[in-house]
Amino acid sequence: MAIKRILVVDDSATERHIIGEALNNKGFEVTFAVNGEAGVAQAKISKPDLIIMDVVMPGMNGFQATRAITKDPETQHIPVLICTTKDQETDKVWGLRQGARDYVVKPINTAELLNKIATLG
Repeated sequence: MAIKRILVVDDSATERHIIGEALNNKGFEVTFAVNGEAGVAQAKISKPDLIIMDVVMPGMNGFQATRAITKDPETQHIPVLICTTKDQETDKVWGLRQGARDYVVKPINTAELLNKIATLG
């Protein structure tokens, strides 16, 4: 499955801009959600090819949103790539246990992010 449409879920306008710009420059169609709840709702509406999920957000955090998306029959086929400042191995293991397919630590390295997207495609 070729990844074309990506949903970026992050409460930071700066991070949304940085990630969105990097993805747009590579020809991806990018949409955004500002928190976990909005990300879960947007995933059901737009059915993106990939979700890039922050973890530290108010309300529903990224681990909770990832679990909700990957357990819902309507959205469980959408791969989730966690993109967070949480860089401990236990965080990565927990994120993958919630259903994420991969994990990248901020600040993002654009080449690494694009490589991970390619491997999920």
